[in-house]
Amino acid sequence: MGRIDELRRSRQGFVVGLTAASVGIISGYDLSSTAGALLYLTDGFRLTTHQQELVITVVVIGEIAGALGGAVLANAIGRKTSMVLVVTAYAVFAVLSAISTSVTMLLVVRLLVGVAIGVSLVVVPVYIAESAPAAIRGSVLVAYQVATVLGIIAGYLVAYLLASWQNWRAMLGLAAVPAVLVLLLLRRLSGTARWYMLKGRVREARHALQRIEPDTDVENELAEISRAVEEERGGALTEMLRSPYRRAMIFVLGLGFLSQATGINAIVCYSPRLFEAMHFTGNFALLVLPALVQVIALAAVFVAMDLVDRLGRRPILLSGIAMMLAANLLLIWVFVVPSAGAVPTTFGFLAVLVFTIGYNLGFGALICVYAGESLPSRLRSIGSGAMLAADRVANALVAAVFLTMLHALGAGTFALFGLLAAGSFAFVYRLAPETKGRQLEDIRHFWENGGKPGAEPVIALSGSRQ
Repeated sequence: MGRIDELRRSRQGFVVGLTAASVGIISGYDLSSTAGALLYLTDGFRLTTHQQELVITVVVIGEIAGALGGAVLANAIGRKTSMVLVVTAYAVFAVLSAISTSVTMLLVVRLLVGVAIGVSLVVVPVYIAESAPAAIRGSVLVAYQVATVLGIIAGYLVAYLLASWQNWRAMLGLAAVPAVLVLLLLRRLSGTARWYMLKGRVREARHALQRIEPDTDVENELAEISRAVEEERGGALTEMLRSPYRRAMIFVLGLGFLSQATGINAIVCYSPRLFEAMHFTGNFALLVLPALVQVIALAAVFVAMDLVDRLGRRPILLSGIAMMLAANLLLIWVFVVPSAGAVPTTFGFLAVLVFTIGYNLGFGALICVYAGESLPSRLRSIGSGAMLAADRVANALVAAVFLTMLHALGAGTFALFGLLAAGSFAFVYRLAPETKGRQLEDIRHFWENGGKPGAEPVIALSGSRQ
C-alpha cells in the first residue's frame, strides 16, 4: 500500500498517472481495433492480401516519422502542448478513418494516425519521467506500458461486440472517445520543469517543481536539471559510432530491431487472421481469444516487475526469448499436422499464448529498462531514439509481409521467426550487460572495459549519481 499512499499524497502525480494510462490505452486500442476491423473492411473494400498488409504497415511507417520528429516537436513547443496536439490529431484521424470512402483515403488517414502515435511514443514517456514525483515515477511509467496492453484487450472486446453488425467503421471511430477523455485530463496539467529550464524560463520551472514535489529542495533540483541539460547537449551520434560506445550502439539497435523482428506485432495485429489460418471459426474465437491471450500475458509484465530487481535483467530477458522460441516450434508443428488431417487448434492457441507471455516477460518488459540504463546520460536520448527507430523499422517490415508469408509459407513463417528468436537469444547472451543494482553512470564502465558479456560493470572509485 506504500506506493498507493504516495500516489494519493500527490494530486498532480495521480493526474499524470491517469493521463499516461489514457494515452497508452489509445495506442493499444488502435492496434487491436484495426486487427478486428480488418476482418470486415476487407470485404467492404475488397482488399487484396497486400492491401490488408498496407492498412497495418502505413500506421507503422507513420509511427517512424512521428518518432523521428517527436523529440524536436517536444523541445520546440513543450511536452504538454505536444501531447495536446497529438491527442487532438488522433481523435480527428480516428473519425476520418471511420468515414473513409476509399482505400486511398483510408491509407492516408491511417498514415496520419501512425504519425500521431509515433509522436506520443516519444513525448508521453518524456513528460511522465520529467513530471511524475520521484517516489512514483517508476510506477507511472509501468502504468503506461500496462495500459497499452489494456487498450489492446479493450479493442478486441469492442470489435467482438460490434462484430455481429460487421461495423468496422465504429471499431475504428470509437478510438476518438478515449482521446477526448485524455484531452480533458491534459487541461489540468502544467509544463515540465526540465523543458522550462531548457528554454531558460527558471521562474516557471521553479513553479512546476513546487506543484509536483512541494517538499523537495527546489533550488538544488533546478541546479541538477541545469547540469543534466548541459551534459546532454554534449552527446553526439558520432560518439556512439566510435569505441568504446560503438558496442553499446550495436546493442541498443539490435535489441530494438529484434524485439519486433521476432514477430510480436504480427501476433497482435493479425491475430484474427492467424486464428483463421489455424481453423478457428466464429467471432468469439477470432476476437475474444486474442483478448484472452493479452489478459493472461499481462500477468507476465507484473511477474517481470517483481523479479527484475531480484534476479536481474539478463535472466528475465533470456527466459522470455526462450519461451518465444519454444512457441514457434509448437506453431511449426500446428501448421504441419493439418496435412495429415488433424488440426490441433488447442495447441495453436497455447502456442500463441506462450509466445505472447514470453514477449511480455522479456522484450516487452525490459526493452524500456535497457533503453534507459545502457548508456550515460549525454547519450541516453540518442540511444533511446535509435532503439525506437530500429524497433519501428522491424515492425514495418513484419507488418508488410506477414500475411503474404503466412499464405505462402505456412509453417515456414514460424520457422523464420524461430530462427530470429534463436539469434536474439545468442545476441542478448553475448552483448547484454547486467545492470541490476548499478547506478546509471556506472554502466559506462562496462562498455569502456570491453563489454564482456555477463560481467559486472566496474564501479568508478568516486561513485556516481543516478
